[in-house]
Amino acid sequence: MVGDFQNYCNTVIPRLDEALRAELSLILGDAATNHDASLEVLMEGGKMIRGCLLCMLTETFGGTLVSAIPRAVAVELIHGATLIHDDFVDQDSMRRNSPAIWTLEGARRAVLLGDIIFATTIKRMNDLSREDGMVVSDAIAQVSKGAFQEPLDAVDLAKGIRSGRADGKLYEKIIHLKTGILFGAACRLAAIAAQESRAHGEKCCRYGSRIGEAYQIADDMKEVRHHLKKGAIRAEEMAFLAPAFLHFMEEAKPHILSVLESEGVQLEEPLLSFFQRTVTAMEAEIERRLSRAISEVEGVFPRNEYQGLAKKAPWDLIRMFHES
Repeated sequence: MVGDFQNYCNTVIPRLDEALRAELSLILGDAATNHDASLEVLMEGGKMIRGCLLCMLTETFGGTLVSAIPRAVAVELIHGATLIHDDFVDQDSMRRNSPAIWTLEGARRAVLLGDIIFATTIKRMNDLSREDGMVVSDAIAQVSKGAFQEPLDAVDLAKGIRSGRADGKLYEKIIHLKTGILFGAACRLAAIAAQESRAHGEKCCRYGSRIGEAYQIADDMKEVRHHLKKGAIRAEEMAFLAPAFLHFMEEAKPHILSVLESEGVQLEEPLLSFFQRTVTAMEAEIERRLSRAISEVEGVFPRNEYQGLAKKAPWDLIRMFHES
């Protein structure tokens, strides 16, 4: 019995860890960092859900882990490189209970390390096949575009909201580019690994994208709940969440602007109510995206022991996130 997605991940992650460690050593070569242990924590310490999803779909289509693992490693390397860059851009000093790479290596080396991983991964996938190379290079470009569009400065975002440049549509772009794209790329690579048709690959990509978008909404919802529990929010924290509030609760715009243009506020009515209603709307949207993920691949999966797992995996994956 295959079990649920968590059980599947538990069986695949040891192989992914080993392959990832070997690939990282080849990529860095004599450019190894002074803090390899922290880099290993970053690259190997996560849940590896994108790589595991790729492996699961490959096996669902009758492909082999031998074919899936190199592609899964590429996806995890891309994800790890984005975290290296994100931590520096966001000035986050910790990642997975360890110092962020930029705090150890310095900003310049950290950014260049992420670039090395991106560039070498593209080359290795291109060596595997032209189609593999195109998928990962496009994913890196799109993820970077999403990060570029994500608002960071509270004052600039407030100006954008007042001028109409930033509205509820921004959130849809962010969650798709920031998270949906790489999940979608992982699932498209699974179809390539299993030698499925381009049409099936496109459907798998949409399946993965909807899961990734739901995953990002769940992550943002966790932040909203954190502020509800704390009972307060600062301007820079609101800048991160404002696109979500504008998307799910447009009528809260005046109150969002009030927070962005202040040093921070206590959560009192009516802002408290907007936070609570946003959580409810996010929960409903997560469920809608997961259901859409399954509708994208209706009739695509062959009848085998993995078919049921592939249909349950979207919900298993979100549950894993909430339990982590």
